[in-house]
Amino acid sequence: MNKDESIQKLKKIVKPYVKNEEALENINENTDFINDLNINSANLVDVILDVEEVFDIEIDADSMEKMRDVQSALMVIEEKLAAK
Repeated sequence: MNKDESIQKLKKIVKPYVKNEEALENINENTDFINDLNINSANLVDVILDVEEVFDIEIDADSMEKMRDVQSALMVIEEKLAAK
């Protein structure tokens, strides 16, 4: 799966939690989940649970802390997929 496909998958995952639709339409590697998409921290946990389910990976607490923006999330996802 290439980076664009991963971003599109991530976009579908975060869509229900996003408060800023315009930012979602322009999602890219530099998009911050909290500051740009206005996802609150409680919903961020839901996003991570959904990422685990969609990508069939387990995300530990340390990795969870890193997932604040799209680029970091993609790095964690790739790392976890590679470790399978």
